[in-house]
Amino acid sequence: MRVVWEKEIPAGGRITVSPRPVWKCRVCPMYGKRPGCPPYAPDWKETKEWARSFKKALLVKFEIDMNDFENEKRKVLLWLLKKEAELFKQGKLYVMALFPGNCNLCDDCPFERGEPCRMPEKVRPSIDAIGIEISSLVEIDFSESVLYGMVMVE
Repeated sequence: MRVVWEKEIPAGGRITVSPRPVWKCRVCPMYGKRPGCPPYAPDWKETKEWARSFKKALLVKFEIDMNDFENEKRKVLLWLLKKEAELFKQGKLYVMALFPGNCNLCDDCPFERGEPCRMPEKVRPSIDAIGIEISSLVEIDFSESVLYGMVMVE
């Protein structure tokens, strides 16, 4: 995993939130299986109001090795959580990371079996699960082996 770039973006009116990404989640095999995914993630309407309460966000592009997808994605999630913690220590009290897709912090997710999450303090919603249209922020090139993460800053 490698960070390609980090971009600070205005959050208020720049982030498009709609039901479209949530509907895409409904056809994902992880739908309803992870705590950061629908129907457990916050509703897109709630997200729309929540996103407007932020002035800026950090959008991050990660290059990953698709042959080691799960491990590479886990590194991305941990990087996002570390960035969130750093910003929190700088006084950004409401900072929150958003994951690129479902949480995969555990190799074997107990939540999928109806058991409690092992790391509820680390789980963050998926960008798509809460209705953020990542394509409104970046041009998606499906030939690239990348993931996009986001940190809502202040």
